Amino acid sequence: MAEAALDAVRRELREFPAAARELSVPLAVPYLDEPPTPLHFHRDWVCPNKPCIIRNAMQHWPALQKWSLPYLRATVGSTEVSVAVTPDGYADAVRGDRFVMPAERCLPLSYVLDVLEGQAQHPGVLYVQKQCSNLPTELPQLLPDLEPHVPWASEALGKMPDAVNFWLGEAAAVTSLHKDHYENLYCVVSGEKHFLLHPPSDRPFIPYELYTPATYQLTEEGTFKMVDEEAMEKVPWIPLDPLAPDLARYPSYRQAQALHCTVRAGEMLYLPALWFHHVQQSHGCIAVNFWYDMEYDLKYSYFQLLDSLAKASGLN
Repeated sequence: MAEAALDAVRRELREFPAAARELSVPLAVPYLDEPPTPLHFHRDWVCPNKPCIIRNAMQHWPALQKWSLPYLRATVGSTEVSVAVTPDGYADAVRGDRFVMPAERCLPLSYVLDVLEGQAQHPGVLYVQKQCSNLPTELPQLLPDLEPHVPWASEALGKMPDAVNFWLGEAAAVTSLHKDHYENLYCVVSGEKHFLLHPPSDRPFIPYELYTPATYQLTEEGTFKMVDEEAMEKVPWIPLDPLAPDLARYPSYRQAQALHCTVRAGEMLYLPALWFHHVQQSHGCIAVNFWYDMEYDLKYSYFQLLDSLAKASGLN
């Protein structure tokens, strides 16, 4: 009896993503040719939890004309910034039986630019990606070049951003598949970003496992070693690479349907809270994103229920 009930729950969970997709998930990420009004943004995108790419939302930012690698060198070259360093470009990702976080180095931005331009060598892959408002805290000289928030989004969401982050890295720097509890406005200033997206409703097909957390350490010889974080609890993370999924191990992922989009210079992606995303970029891509804390409302609670049922039923 209990087994039959469990099978019924699993069947419902497997059917749920297709039903949700039919009702409310777009086949491709739509484009808006101008910024929406706060009402339209809230009604058409935030409330239904749908992504979109917004054009002409940053045209008035001086950054769009100014920001280039030479400009960054001239303006903030001597400033030290936090840089994530990994052997293979994957920070915060599953490697073997560990969830591995990057080594973090404090380097002058001019040195990072030297590496990006091939004028200097550094072991591994560099990515300026520290996500606790590194733009105002580490590079305040750049703040006059853009708005401190996205006004129509701030009005729609009824709050100011929790964090404003600056991103600069090599093409080899990849962000592994994950989700965030933020409404994310991701603005590409130079170059382009490639996003692979899954709606929250695909959760039954996306595997999670628990991993011992570890951090890369860079040795004096320029090699990397993993060091376990003894005091930390195990970390739930997605072991699957959506670009080369191990379908023998995770056959359910075959039923998930990813959306792919490229965000180019001058475009802004609205990435709704709880959407799974995997990110690649062009070499030397410069971007800024605004994180607004999500509303912990009934939608959030429903997602938590979906997540708990997927775990408890042993679906993945």
